[in-house]
Amino acid sequence: GEPRKFDPKFRGPIHNRHCTDVICCVIFIVVILGYIALGIVAWVHGDPRKVIYPTDSYGQFCGQKNTLNKNKTILFYFNILKCASPVVLINLQCPTTQLCVSKCPDRFATYIDVQASYRYRPDQWNYFRQFCKPGFNNPRKSVAQVLRDEDCPSMIIPSRPFLKRCFPDFSTKNGVLTVANQTTFKDGRGKTRNVTDLREAANGINNVLDARSVGMKIFEDYAISWYWILIGLFIAMMLSLLFLVLLRFTAGVLFWIFIFGVIGIIGYGIWHCYWEYDHLKGIPGSDLTVYDIGFQTDFKVYLQLRQTWLAFMIILCGVEVIIILMLIFLRNRIRIAIALLKEGSRAIGYIMSTLFYPIVTFILIAICISYWAVTAVFLATSGEPVYKVMANQTLCKYANLTCDPETFNTTNVTKLCPGAQCTFAFYGGESLYHKYIFIFQLANAFVFLWLVNFAIALGQCTLAGAFASYYWAYRKPADIPLWPLFSSFGRAIRYHTGSLAFGALILAIVQLIRVILEYLDHKLKGAQNSFTRFLLCCLKCCFWCLEKFLKFINRNAYIMIAIYGKNFCTSAKEAFFLLMRNVVRVAVLDKVTDFLLFLGKILVAGGVGVLAFFFFTQRIPVFAQEVPVLNYYWVPLLTVIIGSYLVAHGFFSVYAMCVDTLFLCFCEDLERNDGSTAKPYFMSASLHRILGKKKLSPKKA
Repeated sequence: GEPRKFDPKFRGPIHNRHCTDVICCVIFIVVILGYIALGIVAWVHGDPRKVIYPTDSYGQFCGQKNTLNKNKTILFYFNILKCASPVVLINLQCPTTQLCVSKCPDRFATYIDVQASYRYRPDQWNYFRQFCKPGFNNPRKSVAQVLRDEDCPSMIIPSRPFLKRCFPDFSTKNGVLTVANQTTFKDGRGKTRNVTDLREAANGINNVLDARSVGMKIFEDYAISWYWILIGLFIAMMLSLLFLVLLRFTAGVLFWIFIFGVIGIIGYGIWHCYWEYDHLKGIPGSDLTVYDIGFQTDFKVYLQLRQTWLAFMIILCGVEVIIILMLIFLRNRIRIAIALLKEGSRAIGYIMSTLFYPIVTFILIAICISYWAVTAVFLATSGEPVYKVMANQTLCKYANLTCDPETFNTTNVTKLCPGAQCTFAFYGGESLYHKYIFIFQLANAFVFLWLVNFAIALGQCTLAGAFASYYWAYRKPADIPLWPLFSSFGRAIRYHTGSLAFGALILAIVQLIRVILEYLDHKLKGAQNSFTRFLLCCLKCCFWCLEKFLKFINRNAYIMIAIYGKNFCTSAKEAFFLLMRNVVRVAVLDKVTDFLLFLGKILVAGGVGVLAFFFFTQRIPVFAQEVPVLNYYWVPLLTVIIGSYLVAHGFFSVYAMCVDTLFLCFCEDLERNDGSTAKPYFMSASLHRILGKKKLSPKKA
């Protein structure tokens, strides 16, 4: 690495700019326009209510406004016994008429009995009629025709709503399965059947709905608690900003408070785990192992086991020992890092607006995530209602063929297959759009990753430009240009959109490959082929390392772009070789700084997490009445903790970027200049004292 020639005209990251990586910029803009078009197409075709509400045989939602189903929110199956057939798993739809009702039946009755006694017991007829097709009121029609045309169900069974669908109300009596204390029932076709047949039918639907049920409960929890989640994230934002402002004045003191605060919190955690472990001694059932009780969705079950608290205690002790050992061995390095952060604090002191730049990145990423999520949901629920012929006779050749309910009664199907009906099957379609929905979902994910990486790159380049303009000001603060952050943002957008998009594209491709590998791994979990699993594991590990390496290279490339305004490849190459020439310094300073900032993030996320835990478990008396009733309290809790960590990460990244930029500028400064009058150093005296004690001339650098 020969020292770079001195450029007397070089005065920081402002002059002699030109547009870089123009082709990539054009492609990026075209892709964004395509992404907007995809969103519009998905919006036109999709309807998220299809996921949430059940749909009747006429393709209408239960509870859909401005229809006959307005007050009917529960789905009723005419003949639930048909749901036991394997067709359910193929079509994900029960081969029986489905109707929206306002409440489930609460008694046993058969159509034959009700029709026979309708003159003497009109109340029974009127009760049964609400489970018939809307508008049907003809008790004189023969039973055979009614059942053939499925005007009414052949029987009704005491049921209760589950996931907005009527299921038989099962209970066990003396170990025998019963429905409303009966073990048999009449099926309305002259047969007496056992209640276990109903259980098989209900399981047929349950297999399809089980996966949805947990998802729906989580969705409901978010719908109830989103307001409190946002408040939690706002508190995290305020805490992060407070830490950054304090850090500007007392970097050293605050970092030692960070470190001892984390040690203290972990120490308290160890004591609390021991107290719980000791407290559960002698309580029946507390000595069971996690293996004994298996997987439980209710997390509280695990907290009643001594083994759980012992495991927590051992983990926390391990973390505590590691942190203390690192402090002992890295204490001098930490002092150096803190001194560099103080220089960073000074830079931020002169350019205070940088503290609030992460809000711009946060808004950009929030827009990307919202757009991606909405597009994904609309794509997943795309499609018109598809109707299929449902025949009572097994030999009907038209069974399961697509049909149109408007013209169905005029076709031959009703003559050849008496009783056949055209009922709603699923949402989908045969058009080109519906065939390629999976490809669209993949494209949606890819452009989402590209945009998120671009938003992060734009933030890094903007901050790097602002901090570099601070460093390359010979007289600080007099030579710092006006509005450094705004000018830097303008330069990044105007000249370097293509370069930033290029860096983001490389990263997005690697991340998409990682997502696909995770998906394949998930799909092949059941496979016994150990070689395939091993290969996948190796690939996942390689791509994880590649992503980490690319993030490091990109970050430093963006700093070089901000300083010199060259294209992405040249900047990445120059940054890489510059860092390689200063590899020991990079390892020590960069990693120690990252470690200290990571401790700060943990403290913010931990503090807000503890507050959220006490709130959602109703441990704060003042807010006890305000706490929403949740299915799983860990849903908003985990969201708040992860969200708080990400918010803290956003704000602390300003400091990390500041230190990285100053460090790269410092290395450049050492290679370009030698401290003479002709080639003076741009670094401050304090920075020269910290890092330049043994490196006074570029020849030794």
